[in-house]
Amino acid sequence: MKIYTKTGDDGTTGLFYGGRVTKDSPLPKAYGAVDEAQAAIGLARAVVQDSELNELLTILCRDLYVAMAELATLPENHSKLAPGTTLVTDDMVQHLEQQIDNVTSRFESPTEFTIPGQTEISARLDWARVMVRRAERETIDICQTESRVLPYLNRLSDLLWTLARWQEDETCRLAILSNPRCTWKRLENRIERITAYLKCTHVGKILRRSLRFSMATQASCTQLR
Repeated sequence: MKIYTKTGDDGTTGLFYGGRVTKDSPLPKAYGAVDEAQAAIGLARAVVQDSELNELLTILCRDLYVAMAELATLPENHSKLAPGTTLVTDDMVQHLEQQIDNVTSRFESPTEFTIPGQTEISARLDWARVMVRRAERETIDICQTESRVLPYLNRLSDLLWTLARWQEDETCRLAILSNPRCTWKRLENRIERITAYLKCTHVGKILRRSLRFSMATQASCTQLR
């Protein structure tokens, strides 16, 4: 089977369950934006080492295939769509809400706007988030009243933001706790960057006290050997 069909050489594309439209019409723009969002999530997934996060991002990518199928279908053919397979459902939206609540409970949420780029994985998740927001904007004018695509995309962007902040918190924690050979100066510099980023001075103070105690304990243990 060949990949190319040449049927789109005239600038049109076929829709799910029939019909053809130009590639720059609202439906292709909408599901094309969702396709871009899915690829952005894939970029984040490519650098994930945590199995739990990898599984979640894989589920999200599969969910977006469902959203694309619905968006690629003319209104008169929506009755042919299958819930959960080619039609976004309330259960899919609720699953995202559950994931948001679950992840949010694992870290202290920032109280101010965050600056993307603290870590590679969080930056990629933030990029995926803005791509989902773009997809949401592209779908507003074409979604039917009963469609759950918009609520799904809205929750998805919230989830990606939450995942990005969780990964920042997790990376900072591991960087401090999993490298006992780091000198105090290197740890101090890391904390200064984290503190400046979060703009939460009390966080830096807490970390400094904990690290000084840890370093003092390690020194004492060394002297006793």
